[in-house]
Amino acid sequence: MRDAPWTRRALLRGLAATAAATALATPMWPASATTLAQVRERGTLRFAIYKDMPPFHVDGRGIDVDLAQALADALQVKLALMPFYADDNMNDDLRNMVWKGHYLGYGPADVLLHVPVDAPLMEANPQVLLFGPYCRERVAIARRLQALPRLDTLEPLTGQAVAVQGQSLAGWLLIGANDGMLRESLHTQWKDGTEAAQALLRGEVVAAAGLASELETVIRNDPRYAITPLPMPRAPRDGWAVGLAVKRDSMDLAQALTQALTALGQAGQLREIFARQHLEWHAA
Repeated sequence: MRDAPWTRRALLRGLAATAAATALATPMWPASATTLAQVRERGTLRFAIYKDMPPFHVDGRGIDVDLAQALADALQVKLALMPFYADDNMNDDLRNMVWKGHYLGYGPADVLLHVPVDAPLMEANPQVLLFGPYCRERVAIARRLQALPRLDTLEPLTGQAVAVQGQSLAGWLLIGANDGMLRESLHTQWKDGTEAAQALLRGEVVAAAGLASELETVIRNDPRYAITPLPMPRAPRDGWAVGLAVKRDSMDLAQALTQALTALGQAGQLREIFARQHLEWHAA
């Protein structure tokens, strides 16, 4: 099995951008800020959302699609979605979809969903404002209880078939764990954590690692399985908050969206949105 590189998906779905990313400075030609008044005059709120990110967006459906619609409804405007494929790192995505636009002419949007709300990431991108955490994400592992009744360390996985997307935070952690102890038994060909979880359900592996949201949307509280944090020190046990991004000067738009998010949470709508994907919503 080949080592999976520490790629953009590991950054987006796992840890927020690090200070090292700031070394690749980008010329600052930001698009003008989008104000709340401009959005209402236009009558449309443009959301950038990631493609192929289950359970948040796949083929026009998912949590982020429903959330974008609910936020547009709260501001009493129409929704316009701008799906896009992630670039090499989070800084590129913020540049292309929030503050500047892609050199091919796509973007920027008014709002980008599913951004780590992280101080170093904001410091590395002074052109944007990160806010509105609407959920928490974490790295986790699902296991068949009959085969693995306990999993306090990685030792019980030695010699066992484990499914994980190779180019992901979970894959990077497991591939490098304990000097490559699990490397030969990892099945890393999966597109994402949901495919890894499906392999677990089919009995092809005894465990599957990925993001908790990916695993939970497939396992769906099946009592034969348990989903727990990845038992290793390098895995961020508390996870990270996921929120929104707008241009730095779009303060009134950010305030309106924050108020809308708070109202959605208090009314139980966020819980309903997550429940459609078989997830339990917890405030970030």
